[in-house]
Amino acid sequence: MSEPGKPWDEGGPERLYTVSRGRAPQEPRHRPVELVSLIVARAEPEPGMAPEAAAVLRMCQFPLSVAEISAYLVLPVSTVTVLLTGLLRDDRVEARAPVPAAVLPDPELLQAVMHGLQNL
Repeated sequence: MSEPGKPWDEGGPERLYTVSRGRAPQEPRHRPVELVSLIVARAEPEPGMAPEAAAVLRMCQFPLSVAEISAYLVLPVSTVTVLLTGLLRDDRVEARAPVPAAVLPDPELLQAVMHGLQNL
């Protein structure tokens, strides 16, 4: 904890404990949240909500990966996972699986179509 007269260390373990409310990652009832899972907000932030949870809801109006959320909040992925598990449980966010590479179009085909259109 911070000593009197010394500035609060924002990266200290006390802050992470406070953000996660002392909870550890648990087995969610939804599909597990992975680093590349896409998170989309399903609700608006409410007064009295934890600032980090409110920030997630504001930034996830469009899909963001767990890794991106972690980077924007400057929090470890483990802490963000705990935060997201609570938001998922309360149906405030939705977790989507990332698009598998096999579903994406072949880059060579796209390039051939692009060259064909340019030659018209």
